[in-house]
Amino acid sequence: MRPLFHPSIEEITVEGILHALSDPVRVAIYADIVSQHFRELREAGLIRGERRGVEVHNTSRCTELEQRFPGLIRAIVNAHAIQSRDEGQGKKRAAQRTARRALKNK
Repeated sequence: MRPLFHPSIEEITVEGILHALSDPVRVAIYADIVSQHFRELREAGLIRGERRGVEVHNTSRCTELEQRFPGLIRAIVNAHAIQSRDEGQGKKRAAQRTARRALKNK
């Protein structure tokens, strides 16, 4: 079994982080640390994986990343939360409009 790749903290770049977190699924995963996108997150330096038997235990590197790029990860995760909230509200409003139209057409 080959070892998992983890960049050193000096090898982590803003571009790599932005690429890994440009996917809405990966940013949601990073916020919750659950999914199949672990390799991308690990190779961007956002998480550290440790093999434990047949399982891989993943942990966030938030503390290290905060030291290297103060506020970056928090800002991205907060922006994602705002965007998700706004999208959810937009879907709710669209559903309400559809329901009103349906009632009107009866």
